[in-house]
Amino acid sequence: MAESDDAALGPILTKLAAARTRLIMERPFLGALVMHLPLKPGGDWCATTGTDAQAFYFNPKFIDNLNLAQTQFVLAHEAMHCAMGHTHRRNHRVKRRWDVACDHAVNLILIEEGLKPPLHGILADQNYMTLSAEEIYPLIPEDTPEESFDQHMFDNDNDTGASPDENERQDNPDAGESGGQGKEGQSEAEERDGSGSQASQKPNELSPSEREELAEQWKNRLAAAAQAARQAGKLSPSMMRWVDDLLAPSLPWRALLARFFAVNQRDDYSWRRPSRREGDALLPRLSSEGIDVVAAIDTSGSISDDELREFVSELDALKGQVRARITLLACDNRVAEQAPWEFEPWDTMQLPSGLAGGGGTDFRPVFDWVEHENRSPNMLVYFTDAEGDFPKTPPGYPVIWLVKGKGGVPWGERVQLN
Repeated sequence: MAESDDAALGPILTKLAAARTRLIMERPFLGALVMHLPLKPGGDWCATTGTDAQAFYFNPKFIDNLNLAQTQFVLAHEAMHCAMGHTHRRNHRVKRRWDVACDHAVNLILIEEGLKPPLHGILADQNYMTLSAEEIYPLIPEDTPEESFDQHMFDNDNDTGASPDENERQDNPDAGESGGQGKEGQSEAEERDGSGSQASQKPNELSPSEREELAEQWKNRLAAAAQAARQAGKLSPSMMRWVDDLLAPSLPWRALLARFFAVNQRDDYSWRRPSRREGDALLPRLSSEGIDVVAAIDTSGSISDDELREFVSELDALKGQVRARITLLACDNRVAEQAPWEFEPWDTMQLPSGLAGGGGTDFRPVFDWVEHENRSPNMLVYFTDAEGDFPKTPPGYPVIWLVKGKGGVPWGERVQLN
């Protein structure tokens, strides 16, 4: 029986090796990442493919039904989960929804790169293009019927997303005791390259410290693979932007907003004549005039009151730090009749009560108001879902769009809220 299993598994391993080799030759960045995942046949628990960030697990029958291009896709799919840090970024999120969000994020990148996915079960909603898994997650319904086609064995979570059958397997000590090691009696070489005929047991959950260590390893692997592919001229512009974004330290929207405020702060030296009591020397002195900010909030109904209050609270904290004078506007398809609300740096800023809204979203009235009032602010901050009508041309002052959701903006700086 073992010899029969070896004979059946041989062509599958040959196909996987050929697909991996072609990836290395045609797409060296992805190929280098895939090489860090040893090939291991899965047991009954593995219906398609899966990874624990330490190996590529596969169902031989599933691989047998794929052509070579589709095999390249599933190899790259598992490696990208690891390189994108999906192994440790779930935090408090529900596992099922997180797995779906991760699949959308990975598949959209691979399809954009020209890889050919299997015909069925691939999640790749074009509406999520350019969004990270964290940004996609809140857009996935809690009762979504979507499912990840592969198994993400980054952590166990019996309460959030695992099926009853999975729970039974996880509670069964016979389901997998080796933490990714092969069955007793399998040689070290066979375990390393996946050439053994016996199916791999389901790997045990890693500890938090082990996951962090593994995540750091994958970050280093990602940087090395990207650098080598970039030097060879075989890293596409879209993939290059994705890698740079992933390796660069990410800042929450509050930190980004604070940075924009600080950059626009008017601190300069003053050469005005000092008082005679200060002496005869004329020395430069640091003078701060503060900044003038127009803040607009979308009241069309897409932003909740709690989120609006959170935004206004953050503005209140920032304006004192940089001595900002804030003019607050509320707008759905027109500016609220009660607007504007003016706040000096020393004023306590609160969300105005009794805000009406719920109409369509039109951003033009806010910019028309600024022009009508002959204002030239240091910046305009707009809190919105970005689903509405924009002015055709940008104004002559900086505009920051603090966006909840996936909406895009035609100009200005876009800061993701999610």
